[in-house]
Amino acid sequence: MLNRRQLLCSASGGFGLLPFWLTALDDAVGADGADALAPRPPHHEARAKSVIYLYMEGGPSQIDTFDPKPELIKHHGGELPLEESPNTVFNIGHTVMKSPYEFQQHGACGAWVSDLFPHVAEMVDDLCIIRSMHHGISNHSSACYVSHTGFPMSGKPSMGSWLTYGLGCETRELPGFVVLDCGQGPSGGAPSWGSGFLPAAFQGTLFSKNESPIDNLAPRETNDRQQTKLQALQRLNELSHRRFGGDTRIDARLIAYERAFRMQTAVPDLMDISDEPDETLRLYATDSKNPQTALFGKRCLLARRLVERGVRFVELFPPRVKADRWDQHGNLAEGHRLNAAAVDAPIAGLLQDLKRRGLLNQTVVLWGGEFGRTPNAQGTDGRDHNPFGYTVWTAGGGFRPGIQFGSTDDFGYYAVDDRVHLHDLHATILHLMGIDHERLTFRFSGRDYRLTDVHGRVVPELLA
Repeated sequence: MLNRRQLLCSASGGFGLLPFWLTALDDAVGADGADALAPRPPHHEARAKSVIYLYMEGGPSQIDTFDPKPELIKHHGGELPLEESPNTVFNIGHTVMKSPYEFQQHGACGAWVSDLFPHVAEMVDDLCIIRSMHHGISNHSSACYVSHTGFPMSGKPSMGSWLTYGLGCETRELPGFVVLDCGQGPSGGAPSWGSGFLPAAFQGTLFSKNESPIDNLAPRETNDRQQTKLQALQRLNELSHRRFGGDTRIDARLIAYERAFRMQTAVPDLMDISDEPDETLRLYATDSKNPQTALFGKRCLLARRLVERGVRFVELFPPRVKADRWDQHGNLAEGHRLNAAAVDAPIAGLLQDLKRRGLLNQTVVLWGGEFGRTPNAQGTDGRDHNPFGYTVWTAGGGFRPGIQFGSTDDFGYYAVDDRVHLHDLHATILHLMGIDHERLTFRFSGRDYRLTDVHGRVVPELLA
């Protein structure tokens, strides 16, 4: 037996690390002894249950997709008659460049869509096209972080993390926040789906394109043996509880083990799309001769299967094409066409499938990049980054369908009417999910943080 002085002397080094070990354990599984991902009540009645974020990494050009500008044709090759922002990445000159694509009106709402998106154009009556998005960050990584976390630096929780922190998820077999790898990640890397200072239970789980989407998920022993171990751990925990009192960290860790155990069956079942009808597989263009389209189509189908099973937030990034992302500083005509061709039919298929299954009205679908692009040319056939006026669209989940909201100036450079900041978009999405963006906070480093920082408002004109 050691006396108190001997114990403190021999274990002094370990005591220094003890708080860090306990903190790491709490962060990994949730510190309150309950399932960190258990469903929690919203602040108010929710219109939506899930979000699917179709993040178009690189910055698709608004004036070449959903925001046509006839003035670009009129002034093509001439000087841009606007004061340009100094907050751009490259000094590209002042020459106006018209769009290489043709625009037409579609649907009963008459929305303008370029010929880059013939399939999505058929769904415009379900889209809420926001043409007046803006923020002030011009480089990819920081703009990526703003789009995901509301802050232009890494280390803050992503939107998916905030939602699972606030609401939990409605499945015990799968993670609450899933990221579907489509061949290339965002410029911000893994922090784009990280939980930041929130407990690690709320970070996104990456599903790779490999045969086994999650590392080390495949069981190394029989289900019966694993179940026996879990039951033994539970009995030991009950014994410890009776003898020494409860320990919420042990309870939470067991819950995490149980979820992982159930995922060993649920994930292979999720990934096996052989039970889907041929018509559904064609709808998502999984049979396309274009391998990028087939890949993205399968991932969009998985997104539907995930929200169908109660996953709270699903994110997809675009597949890798020869043009490499939507970041066309040159050869925009071909680059944007390649990127659009890889995602157009699968996205339209996703919207149709969600709608016919009655899931679109409870699922927010968000499409967009970290910014748009400039009306003046970089070289002869490219465009620079433009966060001052760009386009995203939403569908379902209580967003008002069949509208084109807000506008940029005549050249598509700056948002001028009904401007919507990223914080406003985040606040509106949270509102539709039943969350008051000013009340969903987490204290870190002596202050309360939230997704919208100290900004943002719900935009009522966007609501159905």
